[in-house]
Amino acid sequence: MRDAYHEELDALTGRLVEMTRLVRSAISRATTALLDADLHLAESVISQDEEVNRIFAEIETTIFDLMARQQPVAVDLRMIIAALRMGTDLERMGDLAEHVAKITRLRHPDSAIPPEIRATILEMGQIAERLVTKTGSCIASRDVESALELEADDDAMDRLHRRLFTILMAPDWKYGVEPAIDVTLIGRYYERYADHAVRVAHDVVYLVTGSRPQDSGSF
Repeated sequence: MRDAYHEELDALTGRLVEMTRLVRSAISRATTALLDADLHLAESVISQDEEVNRIFAEIETTIFDLMARQQPVAVDLRMIIAALRMGTDLERMGDLAEHVAKITRLRHPDSAIPPEIRATILEMGQIAERLVTKTGSCIASRDVESALELEADDDAMDRLHRRLFTILMAPDWKYGVEPAIDVTLIGRYYERYADHAVRVAHDVVYLVTGSRPQDSGSF
């Protein structure tokens, strides 16, 4: 009975790693769709968000069932709490990739991204992919040291987010209000995507150590 219980706990980890793969693919394809004004690719991101939602629903169901049947304590309880929090953040990351894709769809056949901003958006997409790839590895390995390294990538995302505002506020901005709103929203989506990845890393540290990085001063 206990072996089956721990197999279910291990399966939670596998589902979370699968979610990281899906939301990585989503943000990668959403970035490409955005930069290329690719409606077909954007639609694929939007439609496939349901798969992320489905896996998260499975995680929730498993967690509530384990809580009711097993009354977990100590490390097992931390695993269940962390899995629920991580799943919530990963589901939100999928939503943010979907939001990027929806702006592509809204502006099609035009591009929502002015030429001067393309390089910044591309770099934001690359950082987002790097963050979620590291996040998946941290979940699978429970590597605290790697989890603590995600903050540096998040700092890079924050710098790019500030760069967007510098461009938008410059006197020579020539694209008007609507593109400025689009770029503001898109920048926020990438910035929040990175924040959620770091929150998942926080929960990996909590799972392994029993305390959160901000409590120990590591972040």
